[in-house]
Amino acid sequence: MKFWLKIFTFSIVIFILIFNATSFIVIERNHSKMLNREINNALSQNMNIHSSVNAIVPIVLIYDSEEYEEKVLANIAKGFVGKVGDQGVYMTITNDKGKTVYNNTDFEMPVDRNELEQVKEDEIKYILWDIGNRTILFTSNLVKINRKDYTFTYMKDITSVYKEHADQYLFYLKVDVIACSAYMLIMFFVSRRLTIPIYRLNRTAQFIAAGAFSERAESRSKDEIGVLANNFNVMASVVEDKIKDLERLNREKQLFIDNFTHELKTPLTSIIGYANILRTAKIDPSQLLEGLNVILSEGKRLESLSLKLMDLIMLEGSEFPLKELDFCSILAEIMPVLEMKASEKQMTINMHCENARLRLEKDLIKALIFNFVDNSIKASSENQNITIRAFRQGVNYVLEIEDEGVGIESEHLDRIFEPFYMTDKARSRNNNGAGLGLSICKSIASLHNAAIGVRSEPDRGTTFIITFKPGGTTI
Repeated sequence: MKFWLKIFTFSIVIFILIFNATSFIVIERNHSKMLNREINNALSQNMNIHSSVNAIVPIVLIYDSEEYEEKVLANIAKGFVGKVGDQGVYMTITNDKGKTVYNNTDFEMPVDRNELEQVKEDEIKYILWDIGNRTILFTSNLVKINRKDYTFTYMKDITSVYKEHADQYLFYLKVDVIACSAYMLIMFFVSRRLTIPIYRLNRTAQFIAAGAFSERAESRSKDEIGVLANNFNVMASVVEDKIKDLERLNREKQLFIDNFTHELKTPLTSIIGYANILRTAKIDPSQLLEGLNVILSEGKRLESLSLKLMDLIMLEGSEFPLKELDFCSILAEIMPVLEMKASEKQMTINMHCENARLRLEKDLIKALIFNFVDNSIKASSENQNITIRAFRQGVNYVLEIEDEGVGIESEHLDRIFEPFYMTDKARSRNNNGAGLGLSICKSIASLHNAAIGVRSEPDRGTTFIITFKPGGTTI
């Protein structure tokens, strides 16, 4: 069952129950009040008759005549009925022998008069009898006159009370039909109107489930449904961002696999090709040496690739204990290795370091510096210079590695830290590179709460800027 239909159905059921229950209570209360009023009036009239009879008892006793008693009592009854002047008022007077002294009823009296059983003097009993199509209220009392018992029964036709009761139910039935019909019509539109935002939210959810992640729910109200729609939109935005991140990561992983496969394919092809030639062909010693040199070179390239891949994998998601170390001391330790590497191209490395103590992992920082300098050496020509500067900059500590090499085109700057990305693949392969060094540097910097920036101009050199932020420093 749809939600709007549930609201419609439940509200109609509740309305019908409450309206009918209220109508029943009102009708029954009104009927009860009218009936009690008639009963009290009848009892009051009976008491008036009793008082009138008691007033003439002394006179009746003087004459001591049964005939006279009955005549007087009959006259009292006639006078009282005539005085009331109500067509629906009746009286009967009977003595203890069952003789009727007075009776003006126009209907057949009930055979079994339960209200007369054990009736006592100065006591009035009443009962309701359905006689034909009428409802008669009987009130009876006992009067002793001259040692004889007379039963006075005052009766009133209260059919109108029950007719009014039935008419009220009929009236409320008509009102009930009209009110329920109007309420159903109103609630139909109200329930549909209230659930329109939920319908829109559901439709938006279906679009998102179908892949339209940029779809958003309309939110116009400020009630609970409006808050739900806003929260849904926030959730959808987060989901969309996560999906975009996953798609980006998936593309990066696929690119990583494709590049890795390509990088493996080239040296493996050379190794297999030269090994097959050496195994099957008759070659002279110079060709043998050349083939072995190629196999050795490509093998070292594979070794370098595997080691850098291991470094990259190890850095992803790992935690390393950081210790407070002197940064200049670390630079001093790695300088001999860097100078030896630079001497292969007759290059000079200049270092300027401002003392500072940082929270570092020593081996990883050495790897970061070595990779940046190695990258600069590969990008530079013979007899050029590389400058390493480390200095304070406000609350940060900055490491700059500047070379005078070929530089990097602006369109490549945003991608140089991607694994296997190389701006000049031919030159990188000649230098035994695989495009993993800068990616490793980025991971190491991230572990040290550091950010990497780069400035570069083609044919004028490149400067890498590593900024250590306060969270990772104790300057």
